[in-house]
Amino acid sequence: MITQEQFDNEVKMIIANAIREDVGDGDHSSLACIPATARGRAKILVKDKGIIGGVNFAKKVFAYVDKNLRLDVKIEDGSEVTFGDVVMYIEGPSQSILKAERTVLNAMQRMSAIATKTRTFVDLIKGTKTKILDTRKTTPGIRVLEKWAVKIGGGENHRFALYDMIMLKDNHIDFAGGITKAIEMTKDYLRETGKDLLIMVEARDLVEVEEILKNEGVYRILLDNFDFEDTLKAVKLINGKCLIESSGNINEATVRHYAECGVNYISCGALTHSVHNMDISLKAIK
Repeated sequence: MITQEQFDNEVKMIIANAIREDVGDGDHSSLACIPATARGRAKILVKDKGIIGGVNFAKKVFAYVDKNLRLDVKIEDGSEVTFGDVVMYIEGPSQSILKAERTVLNAMQRMSAIATKTRTFVDLIKGTKTKILDTRKTTPGIRVLEKWAVKIGGGENHRFALYDMIMLKDNHIDFAGGITKAIEMTKDYLRETGKDLLIMVEARDLVEVEEILKNEGVYRILLDNFDFEDTLKAVKLINGKCLIESSGNINEATVRHYAECGVNYISCGALTHSVHNMDISLKAIK
């Protein structure tokens, strides 16, 4: 997993790039009609229901745009919200409030949607030992925000990117010439480079599960697109020798069935790639 320092740096880069993208050489709409000395007050208003996300990110954006902005946060990340709830009040230079508005709202709308969907999955498997994971199926450039939102919703983060875990998927295995060869080459690579990375291997069927188990040093087996029957068989075969993750076409209707098979993790790309943004707005207070 990425370190806190890496996480913080990613967030800083996202904020700087988002403001650069949105503001450019100036918010000329505000500059044209609002005096530089004008002060105002606004609120972030929820017009939907679900789990709020992005509150702490919004704090960072407002601070980046203008440290003179003062926030009065009423609802924190991870809280249930409904139509009409006020998440926070913002007070300070009017131009600065408007300069930060779109970056804040874009992030909060997306993060809230992801947190809401994640909470739905987490609630569906309550009482089991299984944990919900995200994937790398994220929006380019804002992965850290989407994975942050998964955590807010009660899920856990999978590897952040290609550099923080070895994950031998079907294409790696096929290009390498088979499961055992891919694992052996990976262990050689790790020894030669001195890298300390966990090894995860994808299995497409029970035969591949059996082959993976013949190799030492595998941290987790990914059961890709297994049905319930084969998932149960795989759990018995693995018998605690390594962790087990289920993935592939798992939805709200099936997630609990997979959890009850006894897998440690269920990863779901839909948490980040198939959500509808929560309706949130920023309104000036006269």
